[in-house]
Amino acid sequence: MANAASGMAVNDECKLKFMELKAKRIYRFIIFKIENQQVVVEKVGSPEETYEDFTASFPADECRYSVFDFDFITDENCQKSKIFFIAWAPDTAKIRSKMVYASSKDRFKRELDGIQVELQATDPSEMSLDIIKSRAL
Repeated sequence: MANAASGMAVNDECKLKFMELKAKRIYRFIIFKIENQQVVVEKVGSPEETYEDFTASFPADECRYSVFDFDFITDENCQKSKIFFIAWAPDTAKIRSKMVYASSKDRFKRELDGIQVELQATDPSEMSLDIIKSRAL
């Protein structure tokens, strides 16, 4: 279903994979890309994959959306999990691509019910594991 504001459709597989990540925890992460005027799933990561595997999945010069299921232990020694939405827009990406991803982000994010933390990154250092940990607590 295309949206008049951004002209971007969201492929049903995006919502399905996100629900599987959220409810069944069968994925650690999902990388999404915009292709032919719609958001599609580019890659899913198995539960065994690490945060490093996740960050290595981003192209150096193209924008992406992603979700990451982050497990952590609180100061009270409780096992917790938070779902992060990360918008990747590297400085080296084409201006048009950055504009399309930026204008479509909020609508796409609304399709994914259950996101707890949002990050915008233009450089790998802006989504380091330390930043993820600090935002999770």
